[in-house]
Amino acid sequence: MKKNIKSIAGVALLAMIASTSHAAKSVNIGELQNFVGPLESMIGEMTGAVHLAVDETNASGAYLHGTINVVTADSTCGDPAIAIAEAEKMLDVDNVIAIMGPNCSAITTAVINAVIAPRGVVSISPSATSPAIDALVDGGFFFRTAPPDTKQGPALSNIAMSRGQTDMAVTYVNNDYGKALADAFVTAYEAAGGTVSVIAGHEDDKADYSADVAALSAGGSATLAVFGYDASGGRGIISASEDTGAFTDYVFGDGMIGAHTASLVADGSWGTMPAASEELQAAWNVVAEAAGLTGTAVFSGQSYDAMALIILASQAARSTDRAAIQAEVLNVANAPGRLCDAGDLANCLKWISGGLEVDYVGATGVELDAGGTANGSYAEREVIGGVFTDVKIHK
Repeated sequence: MKKNIKSIAGVALLAMIASTSHAAKSVNIGELQNFVGPLESMIGEMTGAVHLAVDETNASGAYLHGTINVVTADSTCGDPAIAIAEAEKMLDVDNVIAIMGPNCSAITTAVINAVIAPRGVVSISPSATSPAIDALVDGGFFFRTAPPDTKQGPALSNIAMSRGQTDMAVTYVNNDYGKALADAFVTAYEAAGGTVSVIAGHEDDKADYSADVAALSAGGSATLAVFGYDASGGRGIISASEDTGAFTDYVFGDGMIGAHTASLVADGSWGTMPAASEELQAAWNVVAEAAGLTGTAVFSGQSYDAMALIILASQAARSTDRAAIQAEVLNVANAPGRLCDAGDLANCLKWISGGLEVDYVGATGVELDAGGTANGSYAEREVIGGVFTDVKIHK
């Protein structure tokens, strides 16, 4: 439960804390994202959204702990040892109070097991969507602002059936993310009456995907569902397919919603990505575009929300202690409280320091379950004129 601070003495104490906190130097928050690799085509907008939340906070002068510095490191989406080492450095050398990230599910799992849980530091990922993460023993320190693929799979299936796509081949990047999304989709799709002619994993960053595509097309389907990455293996699969004319249209998971994919395929191919309601999306677009960002970019709103939650939880904790921050994440993320929107962090911080509760809505309509996972909706996005364009939001 959230705690109200009602007494005059309590308000006076908060004023004193605010005064002494602003005299402090600064605090560090980690940003552990995949800057080079499978997600690099998306990461510019994602990191831009992270820094937007920090810039808003620093400009407000309302943050109790001084100025926020962002400590950035590349988590990779391939080598867990690198991500673990970077996370440990953030704690041991940079003394971060929390970590925004990582991104890819397999890397996130490794960092949770090796660093987040045993060291007791909040980590909020904007994009790690594997359902298997929910089963990890994370000590309550891991949260995510994107919903798990147990929701995306059925959403993809429902849209495919509504479009009359009752037969397709499926390929997935051979990691935690790709396999989990493929399993969720195929289970829902076949239960709805769809037929999967071939399902096969693919490795990232191969020089030639022609053999993969030939095996996928051998089942005779005209449609290929690709659950991979826009900047690596998924793009290779699409390129090989387009070179041979193996498939006429495509269905994509969120990892494929990017400029590379849209430039390769004909209009009509489509996919899904986590998204807010139409109203919230429109509001976030205004905030993002004012900062030179694209509000509809995949995982941009989730990235802003992940950093904003860390900031607000540390404000509510009135402490930079890592365990104290963890205890406040769900409190600021969920009702009850005064609604806190993207672009309004200055007021949110003032409300908290004045003893008021906040319910952080943010860019994507944040609502976290008891395990720290977002309950989200999905945008159906179709390639029109060589770019992904929103068609409809699916709850």
